[in-house]
Amino acid sequence: MKLEVRNINKSFGDKKILKDVSFAIESGRTMGFLGRNGAGKTTTIRIIMDVFKPNSGEVLIDGKPFKKEDYKIGYLPEEKGMYQKVSLLDQLTYFAELKGMDKKSARDSSIKMIEKMNLTDFLNKPLSTLSKGNQQKFFIAQAIVNDPDILILDEPFGGLDPVNAGVLKDIIKEFISKKKIVVFSSHQMSHVEEFCDDVTFIQDGKIILSDSLKKIKKEMGKNKIRLVCENLKPKEVYEKLQDLKDIDVEVTKDYLIIECLNKRTTNSLLKDLLKLDLVIESFGYYEPSLETIFINLERGK
Repeated sequence: MKLEVRNINKSFGDKKILKDVSFAIESGRTMGFLGRNGAGKTTTIRIIMDVFKPNSGEVLIDGKPFKKEDYKIGYLPEEKGMYQKVSLLDQLTYFAELKGMDKKSARDSSIKMIEKMNLTDFLNKPLSTLSKGNQQKFFIAQAIVNDPDILILDEPFGGLDPVNAGVLKDIIKEFISKKKIVVFSSHQMSHVEEFCDDVTFIQDGKIILSDSLKKIKKEMGKNKIRLVCENLKPKEVYEKLQDLKDIDVEVTKDYLIIECLNKRTTNSLLKDLLKLDLVIESFGYYEPSLETIFINLERGK
């Protein structure tokens, strides 16, 4: 499947929230939908789910208008609204029925999901008795109880300890392996970087970049080398490079980032470094982290 958002515009009163938003998501690939708070992520997601209607533009699946009722959708919102005094089983069964499942299938799937989340001890207890992390796992169970074709996760790792984060990671990997469409929105860049094949950045209601993460990293690291030398701190290495020409050097805590300028090649750089009697531990193409990419895009770099 291919889900496509095409030229979406959305306003609330006189305030224009989304401006010609376009991107595509393919099944079996996870897309990270990234942007600062207020950039337009939630509004876009609600349009995909047909909660909001766009002023113009369309949502397509495999080239045809997307009809929500034809697909199973799982959604984990950042802001949750669930029933604190209702038992996990009754509540999850209710939400599964709302998603179109018959009562028996809804109950069976709910029990299975509660077990999957290691919440069996709380099966018949109200949501209010759970810790924040266990509540988050229950919210995730709600999103996947109907084995959705399209899974949208908004800040899914919030409140999860490393063990429970591992449970969620396994779930995401399972959905990817099933060739589902997975949209992942988070400010925790390490998690996005771990799972996402593609990323889409939205800023002030406009898409500023949408492509494969691998391609973006390669292009943004173009002509830059990551250098680590044995027994020398990056600042000490930097001091030894002062006489080298046609390079720009950035010093980080653990390594140097060297950009070749004026047609200087990486081979000529390596030869010059060896002449300085440096013991090179690592010399290779630099790929910026997703966090660095995010910050640079926000700064307009």
